Amino acid sequence: MDKTKVLYERPLPGGGYVHVEEEGPSDPTVHRVHVAVERRSDPSRRQGHEPPVIVTEEGGSLSQLVRRLVAIASDNVEVAKGLLRRSGGNARF
Repeated sequence: MDKTKVLYERPLPGGGYVHVEEEGPSDPTVHRVHVAVERRSDPSRRQGHEPPVIVTEEGGSLSQLVRRLVAIASDNVEVAKGLLRRSGGNARF
């Protein structure tokens, strides 16, 4: 991914973290924001791996996008649902 800016971060209960990130702009009038979930608690195991992105949205209002995605990122159930959707129901927790 291009340069990203972390807008929200919180630790996961079992280790790792959830980020809401703004992706580098390709168009200054359209913001692209995503939720990334890093489940690896050991930072050395993260090298060479991008955290899975469970939801991406884009639009003209950064504050509205961030508000919606922070609501997802701050809810453990929504994060788990996003990981399940991404893995086709085969996620391991």
